Amino acid sequence: MAILGTLLKKGIKLRENLEQEYSSPLELQKRELKELLITASATEMGKYYNFSDILLNFRKGQKGFYESFKRIPLHDYNKIYKDWWQLSLKGVKNVTWPGRVKYFALSSGTSEASSKYIPVTKDMTKAMQKTSIRQILTLSKYDLPPELFEAGILMIGGSTHLNKRGSYFEGDLSGIQAARLPFWFQHFYKPGRKIAKTRKWDAKLEEITRKAPKWDIGIVVGVPAWIQILLEKIIAYHKLSNIHEIWPNLRVYVHGGVSFDPYRKGFEKLLGRPIYYIETYLASEGFIAYQTVPNHRSMKLVLNNGIFYEFVPFNSENFQTNGELLPEAKTVMIDEVEEGKEYAILLTTCAGAWRYLIGDVIKFTSVEECEIQITGRTKHFLSLCGEHLSVDNMNKAIELVSNELNVDIKEFTVAGVPHGSLFAHHWFVGTDGSPDPKLLKERLDHYLKELNDDYAVERSAALKDVTVDVLPVGKFYDWMKSKGKAGGQTKFPRVLKSSQLEDWKSFISK
Repeated sequence: MAILGTLLKKGIKLRENLEQEYSSPLELQKRELKELLITASATEMGKYYNFSDILLNFRKGQKGFYESFKRIPLHDYNKIYKDWWQLSLKGVKNVTWPGRVKYFALSSGTSEASSKYIPVTKDMTKAMQKTSIRQILTLSKYDLPPELFEAGILMIGGSTHLNKRGSYFEGDLSGIQAARLPFWFQHFYKPGRKIAKTRKWDAKLEEITRKAPKWDIGIVVGVPAWIQILLEKIIAYHKLSNIHEIWPNLRVYVHGGVSFDPYRKGFEKLLGRPIYYIETYLASEGFIAYQTVPNHRSMKLVLNNGIFYEFVPFNSENFQTNGELLPEAKTVMIDEVEEGKEYAILLTTCAGAWRYLIGDVIKFTSVEECEIQITGRTKHFLSLCGEHLSVDNMNKAIELVSNELNVDIKEFTVAGVPHGSLFAHHWFVGTDGSPDPKLLKERLDHYLKELNDDYAVERSAALKDVTVDVLPVGKFYDWMKSKGKAGGQTKFPRVLKSSQLEDWKSFISK
């Protein structure tokens, strides 16, 4: 397999990479939408909203076709499932995408107790694989030795076991993707199919821990919290000083799902040398973006691989205070976005999602390069009284406090609570260290004021207090396990709301 390393080091690019590099974002996206509409025009949804008529408007220029496309209503999960996807789940063909959907990814969302069923079509599986290869090829831009490209890739996700339910299979996206791994990739893939199928998360970690010295790992892929737990287990079990003692070729960690910033300090203690951190934006609904150059905390949107994007300015004109999308929300295309402003993303995809609110909020760091950063979730912002505190603000503040106080904060969550007739924020911080809660509160509050002007204003007005509880980090993971959400693709909610908060407080009081 050394030839793969040679090709990558020479910087071989796929045609799609070159196409995106030398085409305008609007041109790529308009073509993508046209292909999606043509492919789905004979589906039940295509006939109901007359996709053929929308396609006729492509000749009328940008505004003509886009205004016509808007006859399709905006969808959140509940709406599109109720109106369309439930039919696909029952085995009906040609509902929102041609053919019968054979795979549904069970989402591992942080806010809903029950799983969402996200359709994963053959076209979407191919699109995800193609984008994954495009991302691997960007490693040619990094200063990496040839040995890396011959080493294994450890991918930690949920169980790859899929449950058969009548006409379809259900399971984690990682399981659906593992069933379709390209033959050439199986040589590199660790922990291998047998271990990956293990349903019990603890048993999977134990098996990986025992076998770790037998593998030569160059790249690790997974959600930060669970990868950190795994590396700690391996180091403790084999009595190592750091993970590089058994994996000397480990040079790259590919992460996604949550911000890596709060984990960085603790993660780097497990290493024997610096490595590259590469961020990805892979959701059950599609592979949306990935980091393309070293030491660059932004990701480039994938504009020509089965997804059409719309952007909803994240403000009170388009969203209710609870994060619900308003039916008449304003949407803009890729050529209308502005740098620094926050947008919720709508997806139209080759898996049959149409104008679908994925729930993430992003901001453009470069309109010219179509580079973005994820700043939070539509329902994971705290704005009890106009403080507009984003998950991005929270992550950065925790990272700054962690560095200043030299404490490893692996998990945290925050809730908005009443304070007399006004409001307060209640933080729960997970660390195995022993920081002074009063000092932690003071420094956290200080950095949030620096990062967010609205927060600073409200701290002298309606946001009357901040409280901080310091808990063992194990409490966070135990709570996840109690909800059946322990695993490589799950993450602790950064903002707790109402019943979730009461459940959490009850759990930690036991």
